[in-house]
Amino acid sequence: MSTGTHGGRAKCLQRLVRLDMPVPLTVALPFTTVHQIAQGNLPDVDAILAEFGEYPLLTVRPSSEDPDWGGPGAILNVGMNDALHGLLAERIGQEAADALYLRFILAYAIHVERIDPEAFDLPESYDRAAIDRALEIYLEETDTDFPQTPAKQLAEVLKSMARAWEGTTARLLRQAKGAPADAGLGLVVQDMALGLGAAESGAGVIQFVDSTTGEPQITGRYLSQSQGRDALGQGAGAIYLTRDARGPSLEDLAPACFETLLDYGVLCRKRLREEMQIEFTIESGTLHILDAVRVQRSSRAALRIAVALAEDGMIPKEEAILRIAPRALTELLHRQVDPRGPRDAILRGIAASPGAATGRIVFTSNAAQAAAARDENCILVRHETSPEDIRGMHASVGVVTERGGMTSHAAVIARGLGLPCVVGVQGLTLSSRRKELIVADGRRFSEGDVVTVDGATGEVLAGAADLLEPALGDAFQTFMGWADQLRDIGIRANADTPADALMARTFMAQGIGLCRTEHMFFEEDRLTLMREVIFANGVPARAAALERLLPLQRADFTALFRTMQGLPVCIRLFDPPLHEFLPGDREGMREMAEAMDLPLADVARRVELLSEVNPMLGMRGVRLGVTFPEIYDMQARAIFEATIEASRDGDPVVPEIMIPLVSAKREVEMVRANVEAVAAAVRAERGVSFDYKLGVMVETPRAALRADEIAQHAAFLSFGTNDLTQMTYGLSRDDAGRFMSEYVRQGVFAEDPFHVLDFDGVGELLTIGATRARQTRPEIVLSMCGEHGGNAESIAFCRDAGFDYVSCSPFRVPVARLAAAQLALTQPRRGAPVANL
Repeated sequence: MSTGTHGGRAKCLQRLVRLDMPVPLTVALPFTTVHQIAQGNLPDVDAILAEFGEYPLLTVRPSSEDPDWGGPGAILNVGMNDALHGLLAERIGQEAADALYLRFILAYAIHVERIDPEAFDLPESYDRAAIDRALEIYLEETDTDFPQTPAKQLAEVLKSMARAWEGTTARLLRQAKGAPADAGLGLVVQDMALGLGAAESGAGVIQFVDSTTGEPQITGRYLSQSQGRDALGQGAGAIYLTRDARGPSLEDLAPACFETLLDYGVLCRKRLREEMQIEFTIESGTLHILDAVRVQRSSRAALRIAVALAEDGMIPKEEAILRIAPRALTELLHRQVDPRGPRDAILRGIAASPGAATGRIVFTSNAAQAAAARDENCILVRHETSPEDIRGMHASVGVVTERGGMTSHAAVIARGLGLPCVVGVQGLTLSSRRKELIVADGRRFSEGDVVTVDGATGEVLAGAADLLEPALGDAFQTFMGWADQLRDIGIRANADTPADALMARTFMAQGIGLCRTEHMFFEEDRLTLMREVIFANGVPARAAALERLLPLQRADFTALFRTMQGLPVCIRLFDPPLHEFLPGDREGMREMAEAMDLPLADVARRVELLSEVNPMLGMRGVRLGVTFPEIYDMQARAIFEATIEASRDGDPVVPEIMIPLVSAKREVEMVRANVEAVAAAVRAERGVSFDYKLGVMVETPRAALRADEIAQHAAFLSFGTNDLTQMTYGLSRDDAGRFMSEYVRQGVFAEDPFHVLDFDGVGELLTIGATRARQTRPEIVLSMCGEHGGNAESIAFCRDAGFDYVSCSPFRVPVARLAAAQLALTQPRRGAPVANL
């Protein structure tokens, strides 16, 4: 017998029998037999019943290969009829026998004969009158008497459950959960252990870890007949398992059974190598084990359980690594809404950045900064965010936008900052002027009202939900240490500020793979200086403004280098179009005119002159460095001076300088010549030697196709798959969310290419670029630094393509580390050896 032939429940029961647990007599029907039953070919039902004696009383349960795939509900008390009802009344009492019979009639009528439950208008009492009325209604609805023979009952139950499994609706539901279309179902026919008797009797379940935290803890429930809460489910509810001042417990009522259950828990852990929930009954002091299933668990509990099993020698470390899905780690890295608490969802959208946070609603970045100054948590709600909102996002604990997708500005920045974020919210009416939002059910929420953002589910909840703190304790650190011992590709972090770098160190990134320097310019004092650079008339004026930015950039880079303590730091030179630093409305232009002491008309005129029809394909990236070389010169000088400063205090710093948006070899040659000149000048001025690496960010299709030429002048190539996907598809990553779900639904795209790397199109460009670059320069370092870098599928692609590392948002670093370790275990690397990072 195996899980693949009889299902998980049957296989587990077989194991329990082999462990000498008191499992009631059981017959397991394999997938093939159940499929035949669905086709109308019944097995020998009389032969099955003969195993259970003259008066069988049975339960029939489903046994699928994976319990998450679902299945038909169990049918209890099969075999119950007038004759057995009389016998049971003598043995367990009239009331209990009546309840058993009535419950079976109702279950059979509703789940086997498919009678509408509302047809059964019964008295509240469980007595013979209720039974007779139920039998009358059954006759009225089916034109036949209720079957009295166990053979007829069992045959119809088997047919009903088999056909339910193979029905179209059930098949589609389980396929949505990952089951194959031809997934089989086994059925388990088991002797009923009622949990009723003269001495202590009852039924319950017990487990030995907490499902939410994974910590050792006896939990479950027990329904005691002797305490007025019988195994039929009547009465006020369960009593406690362990001794408690609040009332009687299983430990008090049946101490021997309780101790035996504890022993069985240890036995399951040792022999089944898993934490199990045990279903049991006690009948007149005799314990019966009905089933044992894998304990349901949160991601944080799953990790703690896996580590504990490995540390106790129950499973090897490699198996512990493979038991945890990489994406599940996000639950551990952030606060999470406690699944045990109530939740009132008022908005639903795309879960763009994981975690959960509670705060007061604000509608502008200024309001967010004001709230932060008052030490108040706030949730920034916008139609969509722009670079001007970065300061407000930094001041917020969560972000919600009406528009956008997984790679919109809000989503990307929120993931980098570790903020929970929900984008593309449906049914939201937002008025920043009235400082109010209206949700689909008509409720209104004003600025200052408290909400909770659940970035794991894409929901916004009314009020302050119960939150769980991040789980980064010893179990997490141990687990990630095992992963690092196994993986064979480097994992770096995208980090723009010293705070980001510190988070990267916390999550054990092997360096910074992408530092986006433009994010350093959005602080209020720096934004004014940057605008002075943009408004400068001529090179001397621009150089003077840049001179004022130089010490700020130098301080930023020095802090980054010191935080990373000798690990590599790859700094991307200025990339965005200049318009992103300029206000888009009259109020913003007026404030800018005041700050720069310029006429409003001059500001408006310059903003208009700098506007572009398609700025993301216009004057940005290396094009700025070629047109205004003094900008890149300032940044290079800041990097080199910071290198000297940081190297005084610790390990020598070897910065990596990356040129963005390259499409031609000549662009690299020009920028390289300028950077080398700055490096020579700094060496001469300071009398200090230092090393650095110059590389290229491959974001245009042409750069990938001409990588052999570009590699002649680059120590490394880093593929920026966000922009490369955008340019390959001709899609705006900020706008694609408006129709992408429909494209995926209709099969135009298998997945959102901004969320999951397009291996066929964009991936081919990566392969071409990597191959051609290494033909020219075999030692060149290759990496991916787009948002795709944190996906297991993308990491697998990069390993096969011979890439040296991937870089992703700091909070995705542990996810990438685990994914890489699992790939090393399951897919031996075929690509080139990893370079010395």
